[in-house]
Amino acid sequence: MRIARTLFLVSAIIGVAAGPAHAQDSTLRLVVPFPAGATLDIIGRLLAERMKATLGRPAIVENKVGAAGIIAAEHVKGAPGDGNTLLLAPLAIISLNPHTYKALRYDPFVDFAPVAHLVEFQIAIGASASAPAKTMAEYVALVRRDSKFGFFGSAATGSLPHFFGIMIGRAAGIEMTHVPYKGTAPMIQALAAGEISAGISTLSDVGGLARAGKATVLAVSGPRRSPQYPEVPTLKESGFDIEATSWYAFYAPAKTRPEALERLSRAAIEAVRAPEVAQRLEQMGLEPTGLPPSEMARIARADYERWGPVIRAAGFAQSQ
Repeated sequence: MRIARTLFLVSAIIGVAAGPAHAQDSTLRLVVPFPAGATLDIIGRLLAERMKATLGRPAIVENKVGAAGIIAAEHVKGAPGDGNTLLLAPLAIISLNPHTYKALRYDPFVDFAPVAHLVEFQIAIGASASAPAKTMAEYVALVRRDSKFGFFGSAATGSLPHFFGIMIGRAAGIEMTHVPYKGTAPMIQALAAGEISAGISTLSDVGGLARAGKATVLAVSGPRRSPQYPEVPTLKESGFDIEATSWYAFYAPAKTRPEALERLSRAAIEAVRAPEVAQRLEQMGLEPTGLPPSEMARIARADYERWGPVIRAAGFAQSQ
């Protein structure tokens, strides 16, 4: 009996000591709100491979698709705070959804902890090959002559490109009519086919179509021209007081332990700044950043404040 009790106590002590090590060795899950093959999915897989080596444990991508990223966000919100689950979030999940959804079941500034700002990228407006416009001035004149050219597509209702279109229309004094699609791919296909006269998406998406001779990139949204498309002017250069970029970032459940957050942040920043990863991201039209949690929190709050008035002025709101 005494021997049995001693063995039990030894086993218990070993179990307690092994607990943190077991958690450390468990799989890191990067939750992506878009389907396999999407830009964000590709980024997730690049970072998973690099972080796996840095952290010395398995790292995989889990695709939780639907409801403008809400399904993925709610999944991560409810995950344990053991440092094993991260949300690979686009700007919309954190800074737009609180404005666009009437009954959102998460608060991005309460339910999540920022881990790292990963990449920044520009939004572009493109004209289809069937629309006789090579510059923003020509496109605006075209829409003023015939409102049918004001129909523009985006990947989804309530997306950042959707609101860019609204901003452009107001700044130019023209009627821009939004045509939502179920994802970037069908929108790009529609733009290539001339079903819509204009499309707003990431520069890499619109630029790829332009290089195939099926569209013209009219302008980009950032503060400076893209190194990949130096011939394309910014919206400000084109006479519009519009400047904004979008981003992807890692977030963890708010209850995640501080030491785990710090470890994950270091691994994520190291991964995105690794030369081979950075080069691949740049080829995709993305700018690797690798910014710490404090800077990520500041950027997310600034974008929340930036886009709130635009969304409210549009009178836009939807239920889940």
